[in-house]
Amino acid sequence: MSQPVCSCGEHVERFQQQISVMRRELKNLRQRADSSVRSHRKHMTALQSVLSTISENQLQVNVEPRVDQKSELSLEKGYIRTAPIGYINSCFVAKNGTPRQPTVCGPSRASLQIQQSVFSNPDHPLIGLEQYSHVWIIFLFHKNGHLSYKAKVKPPRLNGQRVGVYSTRSPHRPNALGLTLAKLERVEGETLHLSGVDMIMGTPVLDIKPYIPYYDCPHTRLDPVVKDWDLPSEDESDCQVTGPTTAGFLDSGGSTPCQVSPRSDGLGALGQVLSELKDYIQQGELTKGRPAEDGAVESKHSKLDFAGPQGELVGKPHFGDESYSTIASWIRQPPVSTLEVRFTPHAERELKEFVACDSTVMGKPKFKFLKDSDEATAAIKAILSADPRSVYRRTCCQDRLFFFTMDTADITCWFGDGFAEVLQVQPLKL
Repeated sequence: MSQPVCSCGEHVERFQQQISVMRRELKNLRQRADSSVRSHRKHMTALQSVLSTISENQLQVNVEPRVDQKSELSLEKGYIRTAPIGYINSCFVAKNGTPRQPTVCGPSRASLQIQQSVFSNPDHPLIGLEQYSHVWIIFLFHKNGHLSYKAKVKPPRLNGQRVGVYSTRSPHRPNALGLTLAKLERVEGETLHLSGVDMIMGTPVLDIKPYIPYYDCPHTRLDPVVKDWDLPSEDESDCQVTGPTTAGFLDSGGSTPCQVSPRSDGLGALGQVLSELKDYIQQGELTKGRPAEDGAVESKHSKLDFAGPQGELVGKPHFGDESYSTIASWIRQPPVSTLEVRFTPHAERELKEFVACDSTVMGKPKFKFLKDSDEATAAIKAILSADPRSVYRRTCCQDRLFFFTMDTADITCWFGDGFAEVLQVQPLKL
């Protein structure tokens, strides 16, 4: 007779597998519980904020402060109160697919109408703004979803690495303020028409300021030491520079708005400016004080200032490191590479069906902000080449389709290894 085979080892192995499964389930339950607690805290914080805002508004309506109380309600006493001056009407309806920076998608457009509740004559505060080509827009990230924030964040360009929130432009901040540099196309009455925006529909705008390269655009420094330049004499035909070459001042990526492109064949634009600068110095005009509204005294040292979207030299010359700025290395060389963007033949045909908003063609989908299908193609390529996915989508949802809306088009695409492909472009269903 055969002896019975002991199956204790099999039972032990089966029990160990069941224990492993139970441990994984317990871990998942703990994670869900922690997530629920965090979500509950966020909701409670948001609810408290809403209730406090309602109570403050009721107090301001029902209780009119006395004269002595009004004097206490000031910025010096910490009484900070902001109100939107208008709301953005943008070609981007939702956060998904919206550029993270304004320079990513130049064709993107928006408009901003100043509210009458702020100024009784809303066109008056815009008088003179048409003289500027770009404006700073200060706005609120109203679609954050919650009021929580962390000291360290994961910028998408760093692909999961953590850095301090104040070293990034993350929307999740203690004060959810955003700042963007937009091109001012035109001003019509109380409405600003903008391009190169990264704001979605309904974004509350708190303030507008003109972009002045004279003050706002220090040149990006690559060389650690910058020496004085020798000004050319009147009989020199070439613009010669001693010390580091001008190529050392340029961003290797070519993305900085403040660049100088000197010419070596004859006296180029830089040489002309330097020659004029020399005459300016010889006339002794640098010893004059600056205009009273600037509230500053002109430095006695000659300095050289690089400014302007095309990198032109402007009136205030100065030398020294103070005319330069430095940026984090991951901004210039991020670990996330630029993607190649391509369209399927079907998507190209669908996109060409769209016409401009002022077109008289009937029965075809119309753009509201974009001019034509070619501009829409350029905008889509600009958005997708910068990889608008979050770090989570890149790592955990690689095999899923990506959807976003631009102007009146719903766009479907997918991402592969180093590329993004547009699969479908459908009219937005209202």
